[in-house]
Order: sequence, then C-alpha cells, then structure tokens
Amino acid sequence: MGSPGDQALSHASYWDARYSQSDGTGPTHEWFRSFSALESFFESNFFSIVGFAPQDNPLILHLGSGDSTIPVELANRGYGRQICVDFSSTVVAIMKDQHAKHGIDWRLMDVRDMQGIDDASVDVAFDKSTLDAMIHGSPWSPPQEVKDNTSSYLREVHRVLKDSGRFIYVTFRQPHFMRPLLNPDGLWDVEMQTISDRGSFDYYAYLIRKKSNEGETIQKPES
Repeated sequence: MGSPGDQALSHASYWDARYSQSDGTGPTHEWFRSFSALESFFESNFFSIVGFAPQDNPLILHLGSGDSTIPVELANRGYGRQICVDFSSTVVAIMKDQHAKHGIDWRLMDVRDMQGIDDASVDVAFDKSTLDAMIHGSPWSPPQEVKDNTSSYLREVHRVLKDSGRFIYVTFRQPHFMRPLLNPDGLWDVEMQTISDRGSFDYYAYLIRKKSNEGETIQKPES
C-alpha cells in the first residue's frame, strides 16, 4: 500500500467490484496470513484463554470479514456464535449463500457505524486488514480523513466490546506508524506481538483491551 489508489480501498464500491469475482468457496483476499499461519498465535492468545475458549461460547465479531475462511475455520473448532460484518453487499450475499450451514451471521454493515450490534456485547473482535484499508497518504502525517475514519471505527469497536473483551488486530504496517492511529483517545491498553515466518516479512498482532473509566487497565482474563 502507499499508492494513490489506496484511497479507493475505503469505499464499498471498490470491494463490490472485487468480490464479484468470488464464489464463496475460497478467499479472493485472505489478507495478512491465512488461518493456518495464525493458528499458533490464536492458540496462545485466544483458544486457550478462559472466557474465549469454544466451551465458553464467546460472541466473536469479524470486522470487515470479506470472504475470509477464518470464520468457517473457527466454526469448525466449535465457535458457534459469530457475526461477520462487511460493507460490501456483494460479499455478504455470497457468504450468506455459501455458508449458511455453519450458522454464522453475516450482516451488511459499516464498521464505523455498527447499528444493530449491542453495547458491550462482544467477547472477541477480530480485524485482519480492515483498519488498513482506511489508511492512505503519508504514514508520517495521515490525512484528516484517515484520522476521522479510523477514530470512528475504533470508537465503535470500543462501544460493542465487553469490558473483559479482547480486540485482535493483525497488520503488516510498522508499529511506529500504527500506534498513534490505534489509540488517539487513550481508550485502550495495547500489547503487540510480532508474527514471523521464514521466507516472509513480519506481521504484527495487537491484543487490545479496554481501559476502565479511571484510566486503569481492565483486569485481563486468566489464561
């Protein structure tokens, strides 16, 4: 990313055109690592955590899910409560049709305004490239549009996430560029892990939790 065309990524019409090539059986855009590449990270930071394991029946919200296979992979692991939101009507229609048997709830929705998702209802929110699609222009001094879009999005995630919940964000962008955009209002406690793979450049996974009203970090779930 970094070209003038990057700005198009934040518009639904762009993705409608791209996803019109999908039949829902395989991802056209499995951005920033497949499920298998993230599985060990999920195992230690998601599957084995008290409150987030399959037997705990957490509500998982996929933010800008596209035609990723990760929701289906999670359903196969026993996660029965999942909501996938995307602002591309094309991909939502495709995924509803192809994967109704998995019981996943696909909804047409803009992550910057998630009306229909209740306050403090989500246990795990997951983003793999959606925030990145809102970012264009200089990484040193992002345009005001970028700041407004990312801030609106992160406030909505904060609204729907439980106090004990976890927001997982995977990106390729360098941490010194992302940290100011991730927490401009001081709403979060942010931890970062590097995901490395031989023969590939690094990706970064952020484990993000709410802070209390007093500014202290909400107690982390036991692992």
